[in-house]
Amino acid sequence: MKITARVQNHENDHRVVLNTNGKTHLLSIAPKSTGFGSSVNGGELLFLALATCYCNDLYREAAKIGIEINGVEVEVEGEFGADGEPARNITYRAKITSPANEETIRALLHQTDRMAEIQNTLRIGAPITLSTDSFPV
Repeated sequence: MKITARVQNHENDHRVVLNTNGKTHLLSIAPKSTGFGSSVNGGELLFLALATCYCNDLYREAAKIGIEINGVEVEVEGEFGADGEPARNITYRAKITSPANEETIRALLHQTDRMAEIQNTLRIGAPITLSTDSFPV
């Protein structure tokens, strides 16, 4: 699966374009009140990525083993310090609405935690490379 995320920002105009395997969609995020930059910060989006991944993966893993899920809530929290410091104390929790018993739900939570790709990417500290080449339009 190939994923691309692009931010286009000009005064009073902020656009987010996402693409997965050739399927493009837009995410609506307003510009900062100053007109330049995004009204959300990267830490919020990072934590949203963790929450979104885990939410989607709960449904995926539940379907694999035949657990019915009627709803999911995921909350991620953590801290950032001074400029340039990485996040710390990142924790997340989930609430699942399901007719399944508590033991089954707890097992699903742990299984999904082991399978969540974004969580696993951060856990291994995947390398990120800055390219100074221009990108295709």
